[in-house]
Order: sequence, then C-alpha cells, then structure tokens
Amino acid sequence: MPKQQVPFIELKQYLPEGSFDDVLYYLQHYKVQLTVSRQRQTILGDYRHAHGGNNHRISVNGNLNKYSFLITLLHELAHLFTYERFGHRVQSHGREWKNEFGKILVQFLSKDLFPEDIALTLTRSLHNPAASSCSDIHLLRVLKKYDPVKEGYLLVEQLPTGSFFKIKGNRIFKKGEKIRKRFKCQEIATSKWYLFSGVYEVELISE
Repeated sequence: MPKQQVPFIELKQYLPEGSFDDVLYYLQHYKVQLTVSRQRQTILGDYRHAHGGNNHRISVNGNLNKYSFLITLLHELAHLFTYERFGHRVQSHGREWKNEFGKILVQFLSKDLFPEDIALTLTRSLHNPAASSCSDIHLLRVLKKYDPVKEGYLLVEQLPTGSFFKIKGNRIFKKGEKIRKRFKCQEIATSKWYLFSGVYEVELISE
C-alpha cells in the first residue's frame, strides 16, 4: 500500500520534539484522517476536504526529515483552515491560504522547534509563503542539510561543471552551465538538454 494511516501516538517519530501536542490538537479538533505516504516525486503532501461523510484527509511523505514533515503538515493544515473559511471560493495558494499558513507558522516558530537556520528562512518567507517547499529554493536548501547523509548523492549545484550524474530511471546527464536559476544539463542517451534546479538531488557517477 502506498499510504498508511498512522495512529496519532506513532506520529511523534515524524515530528520535531515539542510539536506533537499542538499538531495533535488540530488533527483531533478538525477530525483529520492523516496518512503517511511513500516518497512522491512531485508532491510532499496533499489535502482533501471533508465531503460525503468523509473526514478531512491529509497525507505527508514519510521519507521527509522531521522539520520538513512538520512544515509540510502545516502547509496542508493551512489548506484545511482556508477551506473551512472560504470553501472553493478562493485560489488554492492565494492570499487567503498564505494568510492562514503564515499564522500557523508564526505559532510554531514561537515555540523554538526549529534550528536557527530553518527558523530564519521561514521567518523571511512569512510575508509571501511559497506554494510548496519544493518551489522555495532557499528553504529547500536549508532543509536538505537535515536529511540523512546518502553516500554518493549531491545537489546539482554542488557538482563540478562537466561531471556526470544519474537520476531516477537510470538516466545519465552531464552538468553544463548555469542559466539564470537552473543548470543546463545534457542527457547522454538522447543528447537533449534539460534544466535542473540547483537543489535537485542526484547520484554522482564517474565517466
């Protein structure tokens, strides 16, 4: 099964110390069905509003480090709060959602749950939170520092120009020059060029 519903007491293992009680309050108060998913390439979490007798549903990728997991969960809770107030009348990541996400971030930031570098980056983003942690390059770069070390894996921006790397599907690329915020990389098998985010994690390989 790609997802599993997690008993609330087991949720502690996924969260930073000191955050469980506040998270539990929101999950119980809004009757949220929380599931922990395997790694998904395109999303870190997901929210589905209550309907047809079903409760609100939130899923979060279980491979995230504790700080990423909490931030993603708060992101999805902000969708819930927005839906409760506005229904479908507002944009998914519009002003209303940003306001709700900002408010809950301030609440959790006040509890000193995050390392200083993550807290500082989150504070700087409060006025205009990104639609996803994946799209906030500064936050993603800081959060990556707290991931488990994976031997042989680096961010694209850490690779020397001209080096070779591999991504999912055993596709091999050669790193090229930086074009604005992304790196131009050539796929060896097809000679086609692709743009990679600097904080995309890849496997370094020899020639």
